[in-house]
Amino acid sequence: MSGAFYEFYCPVKMIAGFGALDHLPFELSSRDCRRPLVVTDRGVRAAGLLDIVLKSLAEAGIANPPVFDGVPPDSSTAVVAAAAKVYRENGCDSIIAIGGGSVIDTSKGMNILVSEGGDDLHRYAGAGALKRPLRPLAVIPTTAGTGSEVTLVAVVADPAKGVKLAFASPYLLPAWAVIDPRMTLSLPPLLTAATAMDALTHSIEAFICLGKNPVSDAYASAAIRKIAANLVKVVDNPSDAEGRFELAQAATMAGIAFSNSMCGLVHAIGHQLGAVCHLHHGTCMSLMLPYVLEYNLATSRGPIGELLLYLEGADAYAQTPPERRAEAAIESVRRLRERLFEKCKLPRTLKETGKIAEGQLETLARLALDDGSLSYNPVEADEKDVLAILKRAWA
Repeated sequence: MSGAFYEFYCPVKMIAGFGALDHLPFELSSRDCRRPLVVTDRGVRAAGLLDIVLKSLAEAGIANPPVFDGVPPDSSTAVVAAAAKVYRENGCDSIIAIGGGSVIDTSKGMNILVSEGGDDLHRYAGAGALKRPLRPLAVIPTTAGTGSEVTLVAVVADPAKGVKLAFASPYLLPAWAVIDPRMTLSLPPLLTAATAMDALTHSIEAFICLGKNPVSDAYASAAIRKIAANLVKVVDNPSDAEGRFELAQAATMAGIAFSNSMCGLVHAIGHQLGAVCHLHHGTCMSLMLPYVLEYNLATSRGPIGELLLYLEGADAYAQTPPERRAEAAIESVRRLRERLFEKCKLPRTLKETGKIAEGQLETLARLALDDGSLSYNPVEADEKDVLAILKRAWA
């Protein structure tokens, strides 16, 4: 998969910079979109971020668009159906998603229903079930982590059946990703750290996993540089708009990278930690990253060592003996986690989360084996291997 043949695809138009939101009405008009449904959550509304978007739309003649703000932290098929109902009742022709991963996944799921018809998401789950373009979707992320604004996947829970429905299709890719640093300025330090560690993990796994290719490497390495240079500064100074913009760009670059190269064992374990223990996804990524990197040293010492260049810079890379660079890169990740714990208490171990019992580790290890991300990890892992990694991350 990392040989002579590879594919790379990202048709999402990025609109980025201070005031990027002001360009969105023109983009909507270019697709003859006159009645967008704005999808968000109550936290975004309470933070005043919805008002910024509505003001930009109103100044361009799109006044009082319908708003659905009922998206919870973990969305569901019922929420998606409720949003689709609002879309249809208001005669909408496009979607604007303002928020983090849950809002974006809800919008993607809703887009399936309003484009294909009906209220049953299940028939479109999996890969390749969608066969035609969906309605125009603009995504305005309010966190710098998921990269969902440029990914072709979505996950929506079905609480009645106790499962999470995964969707993958090029048609799920948004039409526009609007990266405006004003939208992340209110993000508190802990959430800033967790979401940035999500983006860092996307980048690192994209750089070392089996689907890596020269183009995804370029996006991943650029994202790692930006996160390493700006994350601690922004945690120290949340009003640092330039740093916020760098982190937002990094999250988008990371999303482009891993959409094309896929993720690995960190995500295979992290998905279970989120589902079973209800931990924030970015926290799960931060918890597992160094331990999985150590596990992957067996076959990936070269690319892991190269990470040192992007994490610490050219001088540190040149001064470190080649045979020690991989360990030095992992140590750099550990130092970053220590600094984030000191500054905002982002957990370093599973025990520190207070949400996991040691007796759950065997269940988590078993569940991780069924995660699709595992197939892209550079080193194969069985249940015993995953359990050993979880035990190392415990305390």
